[in-house]
Amino acid sequence: MNYFSKFYQQIVDNRLAHWLNTLPAQLSHWQQHELHGEFKHWQKTLAALPNTQTSVLDLQHSVSVGKRDEINEGEYKRLENLLRKFKPWRKGPYHIHGLHIDTEWRSDFKWDRLQNEISDLTDRYVLDIGCGSGYHLWRMRGAGAKFVVGVDPTQLFFMQFNAIKHFIKDNRVNLLPLGVEQLPELKAFDTVFAMGVLYHRRSPIDFLYQLKAQLVKGGELVLETLIVDGDENTVLVPGERYAKMRNVWFLPSTAAMCGWLERCGFSDIRLVNTDITALEEQRKTDWIDTESLQDFLDPNDNSKTIEGYPAPKRAIFIAKA
Repeated sequence: MNYFSKFYQQIVDNRLAHWLNTLPAQLSHWQQHELHGEFKHWQKTLAALPNTQTSVLDLQHSVSVGKRDEINEGEYKRLENLLRKFKPWRKGPYHIHGLHIDTEWRSDFKWDRLQNEISDLTDRYVLDIGCGSGYHLWRMRGAGAKFVVGVDPTQLFFMQFNAIKHFIKDNRVNLLPLGVEQLPELKAFDTVFAMGVLYHRRSPIDFLYQLKAQLVKGGELVLETLIVDGDENTVLVPGERYAKMRNVWFLPSTAAMCGWLERCGFSDIRLVNTDITALEEQRKTDWIDTESLQDFLDPNDNSKTIEGYPAPKRAIFIAKA
């Protein structure tokens, strides 16, 4: 199955046309040599999803498509059984014909924190780096974005996105199974989102330059990351694990983060939100079958991680390229 042919057809006539010089070869190599061992099983599950019809779609207040009474009880149970095969569902939530996919993260909380701080997305080309299963891609489209692209190398997230897209059927929203380091200097997007990614990068400065390379001149970066308290010289470099995560490298203070952005050539830098991650925002559900935030914190002191570091605190920064 070619997941990308419609994407290629769309960008041939828009400002992303120059991406066709490299992208098809990258994705062809991915399909031939890099597929996850479970990928064929996920494909079969995706192909088995019921074809439904609805005129009900809400991307402005949620990611919700269809009504419960548009499918019968057997179809509903089949839908739930198939979508559960894509567990764990991390980012969401989604509502498909009345089925509530209760994801680990309430990603709508994050959207609520930032949507009134960013520039109007109407008619914008938008890129979301490390987009997971694509929850925020749909919210960006609901906010008026003209063309939305997400990149995330995790193949399960790619299949989850396509499961949701099976019902929403909007070709202006796409997810590509790539990492940010695989992107050329596109300089084509009006807004670039990078949320929950920077602390997973071994070189945060290189990462910021990679983000800047995707923006048009004057374009807007929306960056959300873990932070710690401190001055412009404060950066936490955790040991082997932070909140049980192995791949956490640098947690700057808000002042240090602003300094990094300025050093990389961003301007009009604004800190628009700080928020301690709440147990209501990241938690266990029966759609993940794994540990979650409560298990990552000191059971005797939730202000600390299980390793003794400050508990997850996040900040949102907005800057211009």
